[in-house]
Amino acid sequence: MPPLGKLEAAVMGLLWSAGRALTVREVLEQLPAQRNLAYTTIMTVLSNLHRKGMVERQPVGRAYSYSPALSREAAAAASLREILDASEDPRSVLLHFAENASDEESEVLRTGLSKRDPAP
Repeated sequence: MPPLGKLEAAVMGLLWSAGRALTVREVLEQLPAQRNLAYTTIMTVLSNLHRKGMVERQPVGRAYSYSPALSREAAAAASLREILDASEDPRSVLLHFAENASDEESEVLRTGLSKRDPAP
């Protein structure tokens, strides 16, 4: 998953929370007013997110509606995968995470690992 800028992350947050596809106008209307952003700025951000594979778009009249290409959880997991792949020592990264995980997080990991198919 490509890294996101602050505005891209804010737009993705809106799309994830919306539960439906949004147009550029709808995204602009839902962003905090203090940002004072132009329609074309949001259109560019959404086009960039589409190019990065983060959003899908469907024609709606002369415009597009946008929806996330993957869930918030899948995007976070993809980011973690990229961190592990880029690390010289992914084992140490995972161990450090496990050592600092809460009891609840540890239980979730145990449950998830127990459901994995064994390696061939």
